[in-house]
Amino acid sequence: MAERLVMDEIGAARLRMIIEAGVELHGADLLGFALEHAVTEAGGLGGMVHLRGPGGRGLLLMATSGIVRTVAEDWEEIEERGGTAPARAVADGVPVWTPAGDGEDRDEEAGASRGRRREAPGAEHGTANGAEGSTARAAEDDGTGSAAGLGRHPRSAAPWSPNSALPRGSGLLAVPLLTPDGAVGALSVLTVGEGQPTPRQQSAVEMLAAWAALRLRDRSVGRDGADTGRLGKEPPVTRLRQALEAIKVGSWEWDLATGDQLWDEPTLAILGMEGQSPNQSFETWTGLVHPDDLPWLLVEFEQAVRNRGVSAVEYRIRRPDGTTGWVSSRGRVLAGENGGSARMVGTVWDTTESRIARDSVSRALLHMSDAFFAVDREWRITFVNVEAERLLGVSHELLGRNLWDALTEIGIDAAELGLESCYRRAVDNGAPLGFEVRWPTNRRRYNMRVVPVPDGLTVYAADVTDIRSREAETAAAERVRADRNARITELAGALAEALTMQDVLNAAATRVMAPFGATGLVVHLIEGDSVRIAGSVGYPTSFFDDIDGVPVGEVSPVDEVHRTRMPAFIDSVDEYIERYPTMAGRPAESMKASWAFLPLIVSGRSIGCCAVSFSEPRHLGGEERTLLITLSGLMAQAIERARLFDAEHMRAKALQRGLLPTALPEMCAVTTAARYIAANEGIEVGGDWYDVIPLSGARVALVIGDVMGHGLSEAATMGRLRTAVHTLADLEFSPAELLTRLNDLVSDLGDDFFATCLYAVYDPATCTCTFGSAGHPPPAVVRPDGTAEFLTHVPDPPLGAARPPFETTQVVLDRDSLLVLYTDGLIESATRDIDQGMHHLTKALVGAAALLDRGEGQDRGEEASLSLERLCDDVVAELLPGTQLMDDAALLVARTHAIPADSIATWTLSDGPIAASEARNHVRNQLAGWQLDDLAMTAELLVSELVGNAVRYGRSPIALRLLRAEGLICEVSDGSLSTPRIRNAAETDEGGRGLQLVATLAQRWGARYTATGKCIWTEQQVP
Repeated sequence: MAERLVMDEIGAARLRMIIEAGVELHGADLLGFALEHAVTEAGGLGGMVHLRGPGGRGLLLMATSGIVRTVAEDWEEIEERGGTAPARAVADGVPVWTPAGDGEDRDEEAGASRGRRREAPGAEHGTANGAEGSTARAAEDDGTGSAAGLGRHPRSAAPWSPNSALPRGSGLLAVPLLTPDGAVGALSVLTVGEGQPTPRQQSAVEMLAAWAALRLRDRSVGRDGADTGRLGKEPPVTRLRQALEAIKVGSWEWDLATGDQLWDEPTLAILGMEGQSPNQSFETWTGLVHPDDLPWLLVEFEQAVRNRGVSAVEYRIRRPDGTTGWVSSRGRVLAGENGGSARMVGTVWDTTESRIARDSVSRALLHMSDAFFAVDREWRITFVNVEAERLLGVSHELLGRNLWDALTEIGIDAAELGLESCYRRAVDNGAPLGFEVRWPTNRRRYNMRVVPVPDGLTVYAADVTDIRSREAETAAAERVRADRNARITELAGALAEALTMQDVLNAAATRVMAPFGATGLVVHLIEGDSVRIAGSVGYPTSFFDDIDGVPVGEVSPVDEVHRTRMPAFIDSVDEYIERYPTMAGRPAESMKASWAFLPLIVSGRSIGCCAVSFSEPRHLGGEERTLLITLSGLMAQAIERARLFDAEHMRAKALQRGLLPTALPEMCAVTTAARYIAANEGIEVGGDWYDVIPLSGARVALVIGDVMGHGLSEAATMGRLRTAVHTLADLEFSPAELLTRLNDLVSDLGDDFFATCLYAVYDPATCTCTFGSAGHPPPAVVRPDGTAEFLTHVPDPPLGAARPPFETTQVVLDRDSLLVLYTDGLIESATRDIDQGMHHLTKALVGAAALLDRGEGQDRGEEASLSLERLCDDVVAELLPGTQLMDDAALLVARTHAIPADSIATWTLSDGPIAASEARNHVRNQLAGWQLDDLAMTAELLVSELVGNAVRYGRSPIALRLLRAEGLICEVSDGSLSTPRIRNAAETDEGGRGLQLVATLAQRWGARYTATGKCIWTEQQVP
């Protein structure tokens, strides 16, 4: 059968819609629904459905459409193996169409069938069968097939009953109801026309029959639970009535000549005339029709009678009891004997409930807040509600028009806007589709939902402009809030890291002013009874000069906040002047228009006030005020920490400065200058240090060091090392021995203490420099010719990690050379490694030294010292050009000098007591030559005592050296390593008073070891 289902696309679509509409139906409702639409699709007059009865009772009538009850009774039960079209369709399992002429051939068979069905009544009365047979044959002999009317008594054969031929010009199309178990019945349609139904009509009926058959298999139509296609044992008339009542359809006949109408009981009930006569007049019917519907209804029936067609209408009725309702009626005009329209037969059913539901839906759609319109499959507009008119235009001008043409007329390009592609995609996919579009005519945004329906497409358009606007505003507010919260989080982090007052002020200015749109910020701190301006942003530098340090009572806003510990929010200048009249001129001077004065409270103490100001009048909301109060609390904590840190940092820096030399000594051996550059604020004090220590024999010790780490303990360690170096230098230890002693000292401090140190001794008499290093960068030398180099030396590990002995290096330096000592903070940073820093240092030294006047006759006094000071400044500026120092740095520069040869006298003395006399003569003569006769007597006594000790306690060779430098230096050396010491001689002791005499006469005296023994020296001040 599938091969013959030939129909056009529109017909197939319509059948799919019908099948989808009846998907929830079962039983009698299903049969009535399928039959009604089969009659419509075939253009038939009426139809019926037969199902096989139980126990071989034949085919039983289960549903009718367009057939009056008097005719339907003749088809209540037919022989299953008879020659009727339904029987043949069930037997053969294929559609059967019987034209009007086939009735003659099957009269006997039909009569036999009917006789068997009424065998008991016929035997009793003896005339039934004969009467019926004669009537049927008379109809055949007449040749019209319509000798009797459709309203004939049920016991008389109808013109197209099983016992008679079909009406001329008609036919009966019977389609089997096929299931996998075989045919269970037949669906028959009474067709009108000379020929058999068209392939499209027959295909439509077959499709509906196939669909109904499959549904019958899903759910039995019998009431007793029998198998599909089986019926109960109720009498046929009862089943027919139940079927008609189940589908709530009445039938009627209308004699067009007389106007008489015949209504069955369901029709009477539907029209509100239960219990009245079935014979009614045309006037009775028109009296029931609502006056508003009667005119068009009469026109509709008149056209159906004229065209001998089918009339399908829905109209309102007013029942005798006063109620109103809706009914649907379907009728077909039948021809009379003369070929004209004689009568109309049809069905009627109550549609009040469905109409109310449809009207409610229509009203809801019409007045719903969202735009709604519908189009059919040809894109013709079928419905437009009030809101949709705002998009498309007035509804009465749009209905029936093509959607794309309507959009073009109002200036909308559906393709460019994407409407056409989305609408067509929804239809092609058969699935709802949603998208958002900005409507060009009103520039509003709509969320469109396109829903395909069986007969076309529906479009819902919700105006989401305000929603999107609110969403945008909400999103913008959320972004602002998120940005503000992020800044507050940043502020909290920055304040937590802030160490100094300036750090706190910078963090607050950066992260508070911008989020709130503020243009000024100032922090007032209360110290005693006075106000101190800790810092400000957005104000002229001189604005607070007149209130900085004044009593707190004279600054009204600060005084109020300090006393009440409550914030003060001032929205305008007028409010400020009214609130603080004594400071009425301040707003104009500051060019501010609104303020928030916030208390700074720490541990229950008010330490001041933070003022946030705005250049325009502004009222801060509750959330903003809460945030500002919260921020002021964070700032108060940070400010208190900064104050404590600043105080501690100042104490630490004072300690460090106290541990460094306050001034460098002036000596003939070298001219020196130094710089100490502390790390930036926020970094704890470091352990960099330097020193210049005068030694015997006009020598000088240059020392520089760095205690690793930062803090007070490191600064204290630096002080201890500097003191130790002074002590060890006074003991005349060599660089290697001194570093060994320092290493022991640092090791005793603990495993976590380390330090670097470079110790150099310069002798101006020989121009030699001897130095040792413990993990420290090598010294640099700038020669008089302008070249620079680093003195090569194998470095030892830092103090605290080294293992003695320490290596020493001795070099000869030209006169007026620059010996440069430094710490790693000067040459090393996060962006520069130590090798790059040392190279940079040499370039800076050469450039700075070239600017100095190193003439032969240069004054070695104040002018030379100032020159070195400038050199230090230039080097520091070159290496540390305003950078953020993470480590402190120290720089020590010494210009070397040489003692002239004529200021040095050296003699080797004889062994024995005569050496003392020789020494006195040499001293007397040399001092006379140097014109230092005033020092001769004392010098002779000193040298006589020193030589006497050497002769008595030392060993040869004994030598004497006189040096004319800052003072007169007398040195006596011998080969012994034993050093003299002062002892308290008793009154009876003959000796032991020589060194006491030396200590009394000399300005300074001492002893040191030499490479060949020892040297005892004295120094006298030169007048």
